[in-house]
Amino acid sequence: MMNISMPHYDVIIIGGGAAGLMCAAVAGQKGKNVLLLERAKKIGAKILISGGGRCNFTNLGADSNNYISHNPHFAKSALSRFTQWDIMDLFARNGLSWGEKKLGQLFCDQGSAAVVKLLLDECVVFGVDLRLSQEVEEVCKSQKGFELKVNDTVISTSAIVIATGGLSIPKMGATDFAYRLAKQFGLNVIDTRPALVPFTFQNDDLAFMKNLTGVSVPVIASAGDASFHENLLFTHRGLSGPAMLQISSYWREGEKIALDLLPGVDAKKWLEEQRKIRPRALLSTIVKGRMPDRFADAIFKHHLDDVSMASLSNEHLQKTASFLNGWELKPQGTEGYRTAEVTLGGVDCNDLSSKTMETRDIPGLYFVGECVDVTGWLGGYNFQWAWASGWAAGQAL
Repeated sequence: MMNISMPHYDVIIIGGGAAGLMCAAVAGQKGKNVLLLERAKKIGAKILISGGGRCNFTNLGADSNNYISHNPHFAKSALSRFTQWDIMDLFARNGLSWGEKKLGQLFCDQGSAAVVKLLLDECVVFGVDLRLSQEVEEVCKSQKGFELKVNDTVISTSAIVIATGGLSIPKMGATDFAYRLAKQFGLNVIDTRPALVPFTFQNDDLAFMKNLTGVSVPVIASAGDASFHENLLFTHRGLSGPAMLQISSYWREGEKIALDLLPGVDAKKWLEEQRKIRPRALLSTIVKGRMPDRFADAIFKHHLDDVSMASLSNEHLQKTASFLNGWELKPQGTEGYRTAEVTLGGVDCNDLSSKTMETRDIPGLYFVGECVDVTGWLGGYNFQWAWASGWAAGQAL
């Protein structure tokens, strides 16, 4: 692929998402000659759709405990050196403001487009050469770094940063480029699967959920060793909402999920108290005081027997309490990468430097953002990883 007249860059970054843009701006600020290549016709596509167009760009509580990885300590370095306070400072210096929605989630007041503009402006100020609709066809190691074949043109570089993301939301242009390149250079890739994704169900469970489409209920959802106190949302395919998206990252095919429908309430003790206080009331009336009527009606139609509190036996009370504090369901699966917000798994962290994001055995080759085996919770954590990992690589270049 050698061409003696080929253009040369200090750094080529492949991928114009949050991590790639951050890395480009930081490397440019350090005086590097940077080329940023984006396959799509538009820069920052996933930023633009995030948070319903408002961009949940970070979380006040972000630290390494909010991330899933086969190397749970890997993210600590980058996250501790470029924190949520650092991205907030960058926003503030550029005239952007934000508000907290809930659980520490910060949304940009000016919207997602303003976030993309800020990052693009940073790249322009520091001389980044940004090109859209660029198809990277081949990457080869050379004596002085790497050679890339891009849109039938050969370009050389001393360092290359892979920021092409994962497999989530293929209609936005997601590909397996990062994983293929990692394997090409002998890196291990942890098996990938959709994360932060709605669950699908079948048969009686699906029929039950379809009739409740649009109903939202606060729950504590549990799978494996993880639990999240958030809302679930019934859909025509199954279960969605923050609680389900969060727990999907911990769920495994064939397993059950557990839903506590009375978060913070010991259902057995509560029902025993209500039996003494309101003996004439129906059990369904008591339960309706704690959840939406449509949901309670459906529960008593399909899962629980209704009686007056006075005639509620201890056995019946225990059965009801067990259901309310631990409704178990077995999903058929998830909606897959089509609607998954992120990809779990990816380039093995053990093959990378946690400080620089550079591959340990191939000098000059870096991986940042979603393509790395670091996956955040719902609520701005994945953006914070993108900023932090992109910054770490940019600083090291």
